Amino acid sequence: MFLKQSTGLIVITGLLCNLCPQVEAAVEKTGKLVFAHVMFRHGDRTPIDPYPNDPYRTPTAWDGVDWGQLTNDGKRQHYELGQWLRNRYRNLVNETYDRNEVYIRSTDVERTLQSALANLAGFYPPKGHDVWLEELPWQPIPVHTVPEKMDLLLASKKACPAYEYALKKKRHTDEYRELNKKFKNLYDYLSKYSGKKINSLEGVQMIYSCLLIESIHNKTLPKWTQSVYPGDMPWISAKSFSTYCSTPELARLKAGPILREILHRFRNKTEDSLKPNRSLWIYSAHDTTVANLLNILGLFDPPHSPPFAACVMMEMRLIDNQPYISVYYKNTTAEPEAMNIPNCGPSCPLDKMFTLYEDLLPTDWESECKLPLMTMSYEEVDNSSSSSSIVAVTVIVTSCLALLLVLLLAYAGITYQRRRHYQELYTYHGSTIRTQLI
Repeated sequence: MFLKQSTGLIVITGLLCNLCPQVEAAVEKTGKLVFAHVMFRHGDRTPIDPYPNDPYRTPTAWDGVDWGQLTNDGKRQHYELGQWLRNRYRNLVNETYDRNEVYIRSTDVERTLQSALANLAGFYPPKGHDVWLEELPWQPIPVHTVPEKMDLLLASKKACPAYEYALKKKRHTDEYRELNKKFKNLYDYLSKYSGKKINSLEGVQMIYSCLLIESIHNKTLPKWTQSVYPGDMPWISAKSFSTYCSTPELARLKAGPILREILHRFRNKTEDSLKPNRSLWIYSAHDTTVANLLNILGLFDPPHSPPFAACVMMEMRLIDNQPYISVYYKNTTAEPEAMNIPNCGPSCPLDKMFTLYEDLLPTDWESECKLPLMTMSYEEVDNSSSSSSIVAVTVIVTSCLALLLVLLLAYAGITYQRRRHYQELYTYHGSTIRTQLI
C-alpha cells in the first residue's frame, strides 16, 4: 500500500546556512547518532534553457556564466551548508578527512559536482597534516560519480521503459486532462509571449524556473509576465514535481532504488557488515532527486519546488541499543525538526521502516523496468520522446519476433503432418507391393 503524505509546514525560501551552537546538543539529545545520509540539491545556478524571447538569453547577462552552471551565490550557499553540516556531525566524523568515515557521490553534472566540492570546502577545511599549502585553506576531497545514462540512483536517467510507460499513462489520466483544460489559457499565453510552445504542466514548470531564477538575481522581468507570474505557476511547478512518484509503481521504479540503498546501508551498519565502516554518506543531486526522496517517504506535503541547496538528512540513532531512523529537511535558515514519518512518528525503528516501505523497494529493478510489451497497443506509445521511441522500436521488434515464432511453429507443424502423411502412404504401398510379390 502506498504511504499517504504526512502533513507538515515547509516554507519555500532560499537556503542560507547559518551556524548554530545548539546544533550538537539538539542532534544528540534523542539517542546516540551513529550514521547519517545527506542528500542536497545543488546551489544557485543560471537558467538551463532560457525561452526564445527571454531578454536575458545571452551569457553576458549572467557575467559570462554558461547555462545551467553554478553561480558564485551557489558556491557560497554550499560552502555555508558544508559548515553547518560539519557542526551538526562534529561527533560523527573527525575534523580531518578519512575515506573510511565518509563517502561523497554526485550526479555527473557540473553544477552538482561543483556544489559537492564547495560543500566539502566548508565541511573539511584542512587542519594538521591535511594542510598542504599554507596560503590555501582548502583540500581536494574525492567526489564519486557515474555517467548519467547509467545512474539509476541520483540522476535516475538509466533507461526504465516500464517507468516511462507508467508516467505517460499518469499524464493521460482524467485528472491531468482536466488540469490541461483548466490551464489551457495560461499555456496559450505563455506560448505567445515566450516564443516556446507550452502545452503541459512540465512546460509551465520550465518557464517558471527561468523567471524565478531571474527574479532571484534581481532582473526586471518582461511586462507580459506581470499577469501570470507567479500566479498559478508555483502550484503547477509543485504538481509537476509530485507527479514523478505519484503512484506506488512510479515511486518504486523512480526513488525505490535510492531508498533501498539507504535503508540497507543502515542495516549493514547495525550488523557490522558495512565495509568500510563509514558513518556519513553524502549525495549531491537535483531538485527532482530531493522531491522524489521526500515523496516516496510520504513527506512531500505540501508539494513544492525544492529550493537551491535544500537538504534532506536521514539519520540513525541508537536508543536503548536499538536503531531508530529520523528524517530532517532543511530548506530555510531555521533549524530543521524531525519530520513525522507516516504511521511511525519522528523516530522510527529501522525494522519498521523496512515494513512500512516494503512495497516501494524494488527487489530486481532491471527486471521490473521491462515492459509487458505484448499488452501494449501502438497507440499507447508516444513517439515524441527519445525514450518512448526506444519503447516503440522494442514493441515493433518484439511483435515481429513473436509473429515470426508463430509462423515457424505453424510451418514446423505443417511439415510434420506432411512427413507423417507421406510415411503412412509409403508404408501402405510398401506393404501392398510385398503382398503382391508373395
